[in-house]
Amino acid sequence: MNLEINNLSKTPKYSQIANQIIKEKLLEPYLLPSIRSLAKELEISVITIKRAYEVLETEGFIITVGGNGSYVASINYEFSREAKVKVIEEKITETVTLAKLIGLTFEELQEIIKPIYKVV
Repeated sequence: MNLEINNLSKTPKYSQIANQIIKEKLLEPYLLPSIRSLAKELEISVITIKRAYEVLETEGFIITVGGNGSYVASINYEFSREAKVKVIEEKITETVTLAKLIGLTFEELQEIIKPIYKVV
């Protein structure tokens, strides 16, 4: 698993980690790295990794077994879709915030999005 942290992003580090783990599409029962080893690898706080794992567990993506670690859970696809919609909402919120900061109107933002949506 190759995770990266963007220190310039407005997205919290724990959220960046959780989102990247979700995007990996790991199959059950994949054993995730321990909280301490991942914190050391990414050179960030153990608390940040713990929070990311808690978010993933709350959303049903992982199961933590005391003394054994955290494993990828069997995913309910409807639940998975909801989680992906949440990620999209976060990214759109960042985009709209930036658009407002530079003075774009809603209509101007729509004109930017339309051709991108059609091509992708």
